[in-house]
This record gives sequence, structure tokens and C-alpha cells, in this order.
Amino acid sequence: MTTFREFQLSASLLKALDAMKIDTPTPIQLASIPPLLERRDVIGQAATGSGKTLAFGLPLVQCTKPGQRTPSALVVVPTRELAQQVGAVLSQLIAGTGGRLVVVYGGRAIGPQIAALRKGVQIVVGTPGRLVDLLQRGALRLDHVRYLVLDEADEMLDHGFARDVERLLGATPNERQTALFSATTPEWVHDVSAKYLHDPVVIELGVDEALVPDIDHVVYEVQSDDKYDVLRRLLDEPATGGTLIFARTKHGVRRMGQRLERSGYRLGVLHGNLSQPQRDRVLRDFRSGKMPVLLATNVAARGLDVLHIERVINYDLPETHDLFTHRVGRTGRMGRAGRAITLLGPADLTKWNKIERGLGRTLPRMTLDGEPIATPAPSNGSKNGAKRRRRTSGWRSPQRPRQPQHTGSARAPSQRGPRRARPRLRA
Repeated sequence: MTTFREFQLSASLLKALDAMKIDTPTPIQLASIPPLLERRDVIGQAATGSGKTLAFGLPLVQCTKPGQRTPSALVVVPTRELAQQVGAVLSQLIAGTGGRLVVVYGGRAIGPQIAALRKGVQIVVGTPGRLVDLLQRGALRLDHVRYLVLDEADEMLDHGFARDVERLLGATPNERQTALFSATTPEWVHDVSAKYLHDPVVIELGVDEALVPDIDHVVYEVQSDDKYDVLRRLLDEPATGGTLIFARTKHGVRRMGQRLERSGYRLGVLHGNLSQPQRDRVLRDFRSGKMPVLLATNVAARGLDVLHIERVINYDLPETHDLFTHRVGRTGRMGRAGRAITLLGPADLTKWNKIERGLGRTLPRMTLDGEPIATPAPSNGSKNGAKRRRRTSGWRSPQRPRQPQHTGSARAPSQRGPRRARPRLRA
């Protein structure tokens, strides 16, 4: 069994890993850490929750020298939540090195972030918009960056950050080392890799080796008028961890949250209109278990790293198969078992068939009585496998979706206040 000690990491990093109770590398870490330690550019495609932060974070800290006044390492992420989470992991890794790290993102006053940068820093983690703002103000210098990471690059495109990301890349030295991680591969990701990376090692992990979460999928076909009652039945089922529910719009999230609260369920809501302190409070309550249910728009589909999420419920369908993948990737983190439930109304069938074609597989459909519904297989299947190879340009990678596994569900208290007997779904 390979351990982190075989990578010849520094004593302080090994001590940090021991404190974090992490001793065995995941497949993405096994594949990425050696070339990154050799100062190679790397493109990594792996599932959300597969351990990418340590995959780039350990080499980053190993190669960073404390004492510099300007950043030598830059990590660019698409969301504030992900910036906080990556910053928390890297802070643990540099604790014994004497290095300094600053996390910057919008929604917070920029003054304290400027003051922190002026004190001298070696590692900066931030979102593209705030990083460009700091760069324009002259508060952030990138001319000494030797190690640059683009984490969840596909999501940066979805957030409209493509121009900002390329501006940041252009402000760093050409001889820097670059690591790009992306769960999916839109055209822009290919273009960035061809333009800004030098002879990268391309790491594509197949389903089993990528440690794609062990997710039990089920799709319930329901009438539109019955959706809300079905959701309540699901919430009354036993659960040992948190439940994340996705709805399509901010208005829908607010309205459904009010209905569920009136019915006695303890939950938080997360959508784009919340202030940063409000978002922080909601996520803190969800992580602690104070609020066992989180109702959210797609703002929570990426960058939400909560290990205890037991199930994801797609109350409304996402627009694309990529977004479906990101949603359900919130459960089953780091190999833990999870469950993804999708509620499919008559008006959703066309969109769902398109999502399944994008996934390259058919997920099991059931009636509310637990009877399976026969469905045709999608026309564009996909193959599983793992590859590690080098290319200089033109990177292309097919989607490698996970075949469903059926794990069942444990009995535990339901996620509401006063318990009221309700019929249970059979799955």
C-alpha cells in the first residue's frame, strides 16, 4: 500500500497529514503528486470529492519558500465557499512551515484583504473577480508566482470568469508551473490548457480509480401536483446525515423553505441573494448538523464540501448533465456512501432524456410503490478506464459516468421536528 511518505514530502507536511488523520493517498493524489513534485504542468480530470485539494496542495506547499513578501503560489477557484475550504486545507499544511496564506473573495470588505497582502504572503487563494480587482488596485503582485492552480476550471467558465482567469494567467511569469483540475471538459478548458500549459501530464481517471462517490441513484416518476408531498415523505424517512435539496429558482427555494418550516422541518436555505454573513451562517449550521436539511439553488452545487451529506434530492431538474453531476457529487464524498434521488414529473421527461444522453447511461426509474420502470438505454454509451499520458495540445476527454450501485439506506431519526407518521416510499 502506497503512503504519503513514499513521495519524500517534508517532515512538516507529514506531520500535518498525521494531524489530519490522512495516511493513504487517493488515486488522483497518487497520479498527480509525483509529476507536480517534478515541476511538471498537470491537467487532472477527476470527480468532485476525490481529493484534488491535497493533490495540488502538498506539492504547492513543498515548493513554497517562507519569507517571500510577494506570492509565489496562486490558487484560483470559482466560488467563495471553495476558496474558504481550500484555504482551510492549505492552512493546515503550512502550519509548521512558517509560511503565510491569504484567502480573498468578493462579498467581503476589500480593505482587510489588502492589509493582509501588504504584510507579506507566499500563498494566495481567491476567486477570479476579487483577484483581478486586487491586481488592478496594485495590491496584488503576480510577477513572482512560480506555482499556479486552476481548481474546478469548468465551473469558472460557467460563472463567467473566463476573461478574468486569462487575465490572471497573463499576469504571471511564463515559466511558472501550472496545475489545472476540471471535472468536465468544455472547449474553453481545452483552449486554456493548449495556450498556457507546457507539455502537461494529462491524468484522466476512470470511474473506479477516480474514487467517484459510491452513490445509489433512484429516479421517481411522479405527478407534478404530488412532488411536494413526495418530498415530505422522503424527509420523513430515516437519515443519519444531511440532506441537500436542489430547486431551480431563488423564489422557489424561498417559497418551499417557508412551506417546509411551517410543517415542522428544520432547514436552511441557500441562494444567490444572501449576503456573505448569511451564507456563512447557513453553511455553518448545516455542517454542524443544527440544520439537517439544506434547500438550495445551483449556487451550492460546486464548492460545498460537507462530508456528512447522506443524500441529494433533485426536486427540480438541472439544465445540463454536467450540472447534474456536480449536484449529486455533493453526497458520497471521499468514497463515503451516498444517495441521489431525482423527482421526475411529466414535463421533465424531455429534459431528463437529454441529461441521460449526456451522462451516457440510464438511471433506474421507479414508481412511488417501488416498481421499476423499464427505460431504453441512451444512445451514446461511455467506457470506463484510467489513463495517464502526455500531450502538448488538443486535450480531449470523454465523460466517464459512474454506473449506479445500490446500497440501501440506514435507519435513523428523520430530519424534522415533531415526528408524524407518514407512508414511506419503497426503493
